[in-house]
Amino acid sequence: MRVIFLINQQHVYLLISTFMKNLIKEAAIIAVAILGFGCLFHSAIDNFIDKDRTVTVKGLAEMEVKADKVIWPLTYKELGNTPSEMYANISAKNAQIVSFLTQYGIRKDEISINPPEISDRKAPAYGSDDDITTRYVATSVITVTSNSVDTVRSLMQRQSELMKYGIALTGGDYESGSTTYEYTQLNSIKPRMIEEATKNARATAEKFAKDSDSRLGKIKTASQGQFSIEDRDQNTSHIKNVRVVTTIEYYLKD
Repeated sequence: MRVIFLINQQHVYLLISTFMKNLIKEAAIIAVAILGFGCLFHSAIDNFIDKDRTVTVKGLAEMEVKADKVIWPLTYKELGNTPSEMYANISAKNAQIVSFLTQYGIRKDEISINPPEISDRKAPAYGSDDDITTRYVATSVITVTSNSVDTVRSLMQRQSELMKYGIALTGGDYESGSTTYEYTQLNSIKPRMIEEATKNARATAEKFAKDSDSRLGKIKTASQGQFSIEDRDQNTSHIKNVRVVTTIEYYLKD
């Protein structure tokens, strides 16, 4: 009986020992799991906090460009007392102006002749006609639309030559408008201007991050403002100032 008791005692001891080893192993696994979860939770909290910290900056890019299109209206007045007289004079002067333009490098397909606007000064709308000596007044406009901006600008300096043919050009008025310049190659400069604006925005954000003891993170949001094209000033409208502003929001990190 004593032998059997000893055997049973050893068996119980073995069972208890095995149980304790398994318990310790499981406890170690649980401890490691809790530690890992704690690290992940801490990292998640840090990331959540970082995502709430942002800075919004603007980046500006500007560029001066020469206009590549010009619209030049040549306007003159014609007086007469009969429609046939007016027609003959206007036709002759239009032909002279076209000859002047083509002589100095303007193509015929760049020239358009608008129908003249004729006013009857003795019509009832004008009131009393006692002091009117010339009945009809015509406004004639010939428009040059060209990509040869320099050629057109040089011709503008020579337009007084038309006076020797009895043609006195008038300045831009309500009917004909004034000379306008356009820049049509915006798409060709957009990428580099956006790149420059973005770099300027990042430089501002990095300075802010440094001053606040932070590091600059990824972009959260970005928006590109509209491109604007304006005359550099009122005296050089053939030179344009192109401008764009980008708005970028960055994450900040500790």
